[in-house]
Amino acid sequence: MIAFEVKDMTCGHCVSTITRAVQAADPQATVRIDLATHRVDIVPGQADVATLSHALEEAGFTPVAL
Repeated sequence: MIAFEVKDMTCGHCVSTITRAVQAADPQATVRIDLATHRVDIVPGQADVATLSHALEEAGFTPVAL
């Protein structure tokens, strides 16, 4: 599992944007998001940490790998 802290994820729209960004980068990935703790857990299909981090950055967020 790959985990990120995304402090600038603040609402349900952010959650859906992050989910779409991860799915676009890795269609087989499973995404679990806890908005209250700003945590994004990803079980990747094929993507690595750098690819997923870049996808979140391109979506306008600042992920920090945990």
